[in-house]
Amino acid sequence: MKETLTGLAQAELEELAVREGLRSFAGRQLARWLYVRRAKSFEEMTDLPREARLRFAERYDIGRHAPLDCATSKDGTRKYLFEVEASTGSGTCRSCIETVMIPEEDRRTLCISSQAGCKMNCRFCMTGRQGWHGNLQAADILNQLMSVDEAADLTNVVFMGMGEPLDNYDAVLRTINVMTADWGFAWSPKRITVSTIGVLPNLKRLLDETRCHVAVSLHNPFPQERAGLMPVQKAYPIEEVVRLLKQYDFSGQRRVSFEYTMFEGWNDSHAHADALVRLLRPLECRINLIRFHRIPDFPMRPSPDSVMEHFRDRLNQAGITTTIRASRGEDVMAACGLLAGAHKNL
Repeated sequence: MKETLTGLAQAELEELAVREGLRSFAGRQLARWLYVRRAKSFEEMTDLPREARLRFAERYDIGRHAPLDCATSKDGTRKYLFEVEASTGSGTCRSCIETVMIPEEDRRTLCISSQAGCKMNCRFCMTGRQGWHGNLQAADILNQLMSVDEAADLTNVVFMGMGEPLDNYDAVLRTINVMTADWGFAWSPKRITVSTIGVLPNLKRLLDETRCHVAVSLHNPFPQERAGLMPVQKAYPIEEVVRLLKQYDFSGQRRVSFEYTMFEGWNDSHAHADALVRLLRPLECRINLIRFHRIPDFPMRPSPDSVMEHFRDRLNQAGITTTIRASRGEDVMAACGLLAGAHKNL
């Protein structure tokens, strides 16, 4: 099997170039072709010797491939389907993942996947219901960024697609390094948000090793209730997640937010709002309230708009900035919690 070059750091590409009989400078050229010019073939890399390009084509794979399909919502949201090589630890399997592009007035946000499926088994999430099919390599994560039609216009990226990013931490960190390095995309980490259900050991690594924004899936401040829909609560209690976050400074440009999907009669009472305030104070943060999108064989219903608005106002009055996130792409199953509708193993 050919080694994939996308995802390698510039230093690794320099070592590869030397192994192939070239000067280390050729590795810097490779990095520029991969991440700045975004070449799809070695033949495009015209400042490398022709013999080297032919040899690279025989031995290596760039790691770029177009999406299999794209569905466009009536609100302009676009959902892409990509084929990937997912790693299970004991081997690999061909699978499919979904990526969502959300257009706004002056923003193009890409919601990317880090795993095929998910291990976390949250009962209200379509991705979790399908189970886990493998981790994505950095090449397949980066390919989502470079192969959507809007690649040149992206303003922000959120690791909020299929999978738990911190359950595939090494590949996610490698991706972030490429995105933020001078020799890579040269993005500010302020353009990147990593969402997590609260995998504590790797959350600490993310906080220490990057400057990206963090979004924590919270959904209920009461431990027993949260554990009923989110099994991760038993392994990584939300109280411990918040305790860790309170050790870091979010008063500057780096942000931490909490995602809170609202279910009628389950987590939308005054008691829940007040418990959120007690849990999160004095952490500098914001809460995003999310409308629940109904899924098959799940009994709960979304909270009415009036209840969500009252819940938002109660939190804002208590000093925690809270907004209701606009629902996007529901008609093409691209909204929060709905990814994996087109999943399949190949």
